[in-house]
Amino acid sequence: MPWKTNHTVNGKGKPQRKPLPRKTKLFIIYFSIVVFVALALLFGLKYGLHQGRDGSAPAPPPPTPPGDDEVWQPAVNTTWQIILSQELNIDNANPSVTPDVEVFDIDMFLHQNTTVIDSLHKLNKKVICYFSAGSYEPYRPDSYKFQDSDMGNDLNGWPDEKWLNISSPHVREIMADRIVIAASMGCDAIDPDNMDGYLNDNGLDLTTNQTVDFLKFLHREAKAQKMAIGLKNAPDIIPEVLDLVQFSVNEQCAAQDNCQNFAPFIKAGKPVFHIEYPSGAGGGKKIAPSASKKSCSAKGMDGFSSLMKDLKLDSWVEYCDGTRENTDVVVWD
Repeated sequence: MPWKTNHTVNGKGKPQRKPLPRKTKLFIIYFSIVVFVALALLFGLKYGLHQGRDGSAPAPPPPTPPGDDEVWQPAVNTTWQIILSQELNIDNANPSVTPDVEVFDIDMFLHQNTTVIDSLHKLNKKVICYFSAGSYEPYRPDSYKFQDSDMGNDLNGWPDEKWLNISSPHVREIMADRIVIAASMGCDAIDPDNMDGYLNDNGLDLTTNQTVDFLKFLHREAKAQKMAIGLKNAPDIIPEVLDLVQFSVNEQCAAQDNCQNFAPFIKAGKPVFHIEYPSGAGGGKKIAPSASKKSCSAKGMDGFSSLMKDLKLDSWVEYCDGTRENTDVVVWD
């Protein structure tokens, strides 16, 4: 049976629409009015909340802080060299450098008015800039800014240096200025030293809680400048700051038999830039096999970026595969 429609058909063969009932028409009208009023109120409320009290235009939203993806994150097993007592000598017009590693950790102040960082960047190297965050050094150009009241005992073995009160607003202001200097130089990261005053006879009763808080401060300042930050030694605070830092710089965990304390960095996908100072290091001589083995095969150091240096942290370096290098540096009279 053919399908039938209840609509009549006009002369052209098209169905005629049945008019809507009166109740349906009224419902559509009332519903449209309600939606219109609701939208008007919503718009007015939104505009009023964003408009200034004096009727001025709404204030712009606060700037978004840099995300973690804007900060350099080195990988585990990243190769490196560290030189803190000498200035690198690189021809910026035709740059070259040895060893051919991925990262150079260099003294910030020694390279402040040079083209070294630009040259290293031309060679696709990353640059970590070192400064002491936890101690006073009288030979730094900003040393005059420190106050005697913020200084503690001398560092053991470094009689010209003094521990600092890392909770002092004055000290933190100086360190914030240093981070700005590092950013202006083009540093990819900072290596703030002497973060373990709490482990030493500092004369200031420094605690781990103070150190964690100080590291959080340095992290915020570095992140604002889109730079990475590392943790220097200080194994006790690793669980509390691991998420804040991009790498570890460790000294002598093999000699101190505590490399396993730094293994969480490797598990988190972050490198441990590891230094040992074995007997016989430096002077162009090869380190004794027994000393090299102890420095390079300690328990818990799997995946570490390890090297051996003289305590002066000059241009000489020996790696765990036996390779020795001397980076070209400026010779001062």
